Amino acid sequence: MANSTSQPEVIDVSESDVDITTTTDIVIARQNGRRLAANHAFSKSQQTRFATAISELTRNVLTYAVKGKCLFSVTYSHQKTIITAKIIDYGPGIKSIEQALKDGFSSGQGMGLGLPGAKRLVDSFTIASKPGFTVVEVSVSQQSTVRRS
Repeated sequence: MANSTSQPEVIDVSESDVDITTTTDIVIARQNGRRLAANHAFSKSQQTRFATAISELTRNVLTYAVKGKCLFSVTYSHQKTIITAKIIDYGPGIKSIEQALKDGFSSGQGMGLGLPGAKRLVDSFTIASKPGFTVVEVSVSQQSTVRRS
């Protein structure tokens, strides 16, 4: 059936989610992100960058918020495949997102490379935070190799 609108078809497929409560969950989330990128024919470099960003962000959940969740989805749009990880926590929030995104800034004992490093590793990075809720969304994208009709 032909699409009669001028808008391209967008298909969003929820893939999986991982509760983040232990360090083992960081590994599981990282592996899920890498596997998802591999299953959609992303390059080894993209797989590694995406997995590393997920690892950094889920580690922040345990460090600052104690527990959270990592949700994965795949979107097919405009002849692109976009894989997204949404990391959510219910901790104290980030007082200054602008400061937190600067290299070397840390509100804890870390080196201050987690958020800015994760941002550099992915194609898209958004963050929203308030006391009791923080969400960081990261994605990688590539031209689709599969045509949808």
